[in-house]
Amino acid sequence: MLLLDEPTNHLDLTAIEWLEATLQATRSALLLISHDRRFLENLSRATVWLDRGQTRRLEQGFAAFEDWRDKIFEEEESERHKLDRKIVREDQWMHGGVTGRRKRNVRRVRELRAMRQEVREQRRAVGSVRLDASEAGLSGKLVVETTDVAKGYGGDDIVKGVTLRVMRGDRLGIVGPNGAGKTTLLKLLTGEIAPDRGAIRHGANLEVVSLDQRRDELNPNWTVSDALTGGRGDQVIINGKARHVASYMKDFLFLPEQRLSPIRVLSGGERGRLMLARALAKPSNVLVLDEPTNDLDLETLDLLQELLSDYTGTLLLVSHDRDFLDRIVTSVLAPTGDGHWTEYAGGYSDMIAQRQGEELWKKGRAETFRTVRNSNGDVLKAPQAAKAKLSFKEKHALSALPAEIAKLEAEIEALAVKLADNGLYERDRTAFDVASARVADAQRQLEQAETQWLELEEKRAAIEDSGG
Repeated sequence: MLLLDEPTNHLDLTAIEWLEATLQATRSALLLISHDRRFLENLSRATVWLDRGQTRRLEQGFAAFEDWRDKIFEEEESERHKLDRKIVREDQWMHGGVTGRRKRNVRRVRELRAMRQEVREQRRAVGSVRLDASEAGLSGKLVVETTDVAKGYGGDDIVKGVTLRVMRGDRLGIVGPNGAGKTTLLKLLTGEIAPDRGAIRHGANLEVVSLDQRRDELNPNWTVSDALTGGRGDQVIINGKARHVASYMKDFLFLPEQRLSPIRVLSGGERGRLMLARALAKPSNVLVLDEPTNDLDLETLDLLQELLSDYTGTLLLVSHDRDFLDRIVTSVLAPTGDGHWTEYAGGYSDMIAQRQGEELWKKGRAETFRTVRNSNGDVLKAPQAAKAKLSFKEKHALSALPAEIAKLEAEIEALAVKLADNGLYERDRTAFDVASARVADAQRQLEQAETQWLELEEKRAAIEDSGG
């Protein structure tokens, strides 16, 4: 058994995908804690939710978790509504002459008191973060334009030949291995550093706000209030309006009593929320986020995503969170080797599909020509008809696998219900052993079918992208 607590934190995408593939191939059981949605979706077969001091188990992977969680919240809200209505009816009864029937109805009075106590003590779902960005006036239509820009350290270029144009409202994601030059590229785009070669032109009326992934600017001896107000009073200005710092803190799930807490006692997640609160309080029309999802829980990630979706300015985002990139950005800038970078339209998954298409196209180009010699011995390139396409067997598998996957998932769910019977082992040991063995076999078949379908689907998409 492998016990993994946030294994993807601070790993780059290459390392995350390698780790994911390695874990998918292992025969060990996995107990995994993570806030990386894609990582959880690809690896989990069951989900345990820790909520308000209780655990609930779902016999499905994380992909089904959010719908299940929302259904539970809806059911709880319905139960609270029924309890409130019952209290209203009992109140009406209390005021309708209880004094004349006191001895006969002492039990009913006690029950009403108990219901009221239940409502007071009822532990509801933890509140949500409410994020608002303080926006400045519109920037110029052009935000930044680079022409053949290069930047290096110690004689080696880590950014080379970058020609790029970012327009107002663009959402550019920057990805790549650690050390590839992502932060250097951000600093070039924002004008924090100058290029060694090439030209950079910035647009007019830019109000840039950056979120530092290292949390360096947080003095551990500051209080939470000082970090938000700069030590000037107890007011925060959001979109030109003054708000009390305790009210603004509440939007980010801080308690009022934490206002005077020193930053050194905060958890990593609380520091992440505090950095977000500081950054979003500043007026901006260009938001620069360097690994903003580090240490954030899923609820805060959801709300950060909603905020960025509504943000009318320009976004420059460095992230290793594949799901977050797919949900937020409109294009991805990725290294292609030797300091060169290429922009791809769409999110991270779109970039992967386009890159696979490029590799397939290059391979097809190489196989389209074969080397021959004429009678004089001269080397010629003769065209060769070879076009990549799915075989009949692959096409059939691609259409048949979804039904097979659904059938296996249904069988696994039914077996899980059967095995959940605590008395089955004692009543019928043979049936318990048969069901246990079949669950393991069905899960193995499901994993193989899902992997085969994914490989075929990626191949089909790559062929379409390459014009095959």
